[in-house]
Amino acid sequence: MAFNMIALGLAIAIATRWCVEVDAKQLAPAVIVFGDSTVDPGNNNHISTLIRSNFPPYGKDFPGHNPTGRFCNGRLPTDFLAEGLGIKEAVPPYLDPRLKDQDLLTGVSFASAGTGYDNATSRVVSVIPMWKEVEYFKEYKIKLERIAGIEEANNILNKAIFVVSAGSNDFIENYYVNPFTRSKYTVSKFQDHIIEISSNILQEIYSYGARKIAVAGLPALGCLPLERAVKVFRTKGGCVKDLNQDAIDYNMKLQAMIDSLKSSLPDLRIVYADVYSMLVDMELNPAKYNISYTSLACCGTGSVEFGYACNKRTPFTCSDASKYIFWDSVHPTEKTYKYVAQDLLRNSIPELLDP
Repeated sequence: MAFNMIALGLAIAIATRWCVEVDAKQLAPAVIVFGDSTVDPGNNNHISTLIRSNFPPYGKDFPGHNPTGRFCNGRLPTDFLAEGLGIKEAVPPYLDPRLKDQDLLTGVSFASAGTGYDNATSRVVSVIPMWKEVEYFKEYKIKLERIAGIEEANNILNKAIFVVSAGSNDFIENYYVNPFTRSKYTVSKFQDHIIEISSNILQEIYSYGARKIAVAGLPALGCLPLERAVKVFRTKGGCVKDLNQDAIDYNMKLQAMIDSLKSSLPDLRIVYADVYSMLVDMELNPAKYNISYTSLACCGTGSVEFGYACNKRTPFTCSDASKYIFWDSVHPTEKTYKYVAQDLLRNSIPELLDP
């Protein structure tokens, strides 16, 4: 495993302190993001969909207490990654009409809450499909060339950290609830189907200049409060074991695909971002993280509320989200995302940094 030890030390120090000065040494010029609600900072605000979160109490712990469209009480893992790399405190949505040239130079997110690798998943809730996110990236590259010139734009893209985080909705919104999908695929074949699509997407963004890519695996799907509530008779007070096993099996296939791309595409640095292990560790060892609630979310009853069902009039919403793993019934709290990003900065991202 070859990476610069000084860069690694800087990344760990930054991740530990979580305090980055504006003029701190940048470890990468930009962070560029594809995916779903785990990394969507508000693109869904600008499309016609019911999958939105640009209202309180979402964003109550975001700087300025601003509900930006992030499905969280605060910042997302990609925001913390951008800060940890010395770039900026938050990654903006590409569709925000207020974007400035500097925003484009330092990276944006094309992600759309509710989307998945399979086009059928994005159609369920009328959000941006992954292929369209890639089209936006191509458009973004043209804008970047206009701002910085072709040579510098290519340099930015070659050195930028790309993050791809999707796949959960393909199972939660599609496979587990769509009888047509289940009749067409076994769970193993559906995993293969999603892996094939994700591989094609990664190869396409590579062809347009991406050289340093972190690909997130699935989280522990069976530990989501919504899944626990829906399948309460199968959990016996814990996580849904078969859903977690599906995620484990998928993640193993994803890692194999990543290794294949790494060996076949010249100059590509690509890493698997393990989000499963952190979530499970928080579930099993809450005291280690000063967490009090693992099975219920902060918003409302903590079992089923997310999106428009999680609003400022939703009763029982907690006052301190830092005591919870989950903010709503599907999405983690800012605190959880911070731990995830810190782990990635220590264990995955250094492999992408220049020597």
